[in-house]
Amino acid sequence: MKMLSFDTNGEFADNYKFLIGSILPRPIAVVSTLNDDGTNNVAPFSFFTAVSAKPMIVAFSPLIRSSTGKEKDTPINIKRQGEFVINFVSEEIVDKVNDCSAELPYGQDEFKHAGLTPVDSDIVGPKRIAESKIQFECKFRDFLSYGEGPGAGQIITGEVVKVHVSEELYDSGRISTTAFKPVGRGAGNDWIKCTDLIQLERKMQAQIQK
Repeated sequence: MKMLSFDTNGEFADNYKFLIGSILPRPIAVVSTLNDDGTNNVAPFSFFTAVSAKPMIVAFSPLIRSSTGKEKDTPINIKRQGEFVINFVSEEIVDKVNDCSAELPYGQDEFKHAGLTPVDSDIVGPKRIAESKIQFECKFRDFLSYGEGPGAGQIITGEVVKVHVSEELYDSGRISTTAFKPVGRGAGNDWIKCTDLIQLERKMQAQIQK
């Protein structure tokens, strides 16, 4: 095949398009935090992954706003309060999660804006999304910054201190993908359903989940 090659020292928007067009489907962390006035903040992030099983660590990467060059409310809230909740996305709530991506004035509640239901967490202060089938309560662990200009990334890690899973998904200690109906992000306005599954036997001798 004929390959095209590109340097990465140009506009950040070009690099961003390569990232979101190549790394897919990307799982979505819908992160709920508390603003400094006690109001709720909810925002989706598709630069999101697992890091460690014990301790149970997850990470997501908010970027500096391209529109203003300022840090987003979510990392500001997490660094101040030290807590957050990651809510997961299924097909049933994808439209409402998309509504949470609107840049609302500070202090305006994304739960209300998107028509989602806040419920108390067991350990941390931020609310969970009742309609989300999986929720992770997290304590802030680490913060890395890779710049202060528009498009510069950050890494925030959190230790998961409580897991909530809808009973309909839980099957003999595992989460059923079919029942979960997760949705991932693609490039641009693309969202990706996980409706076509294939089974391949892994070649590792020891497997936690078969």
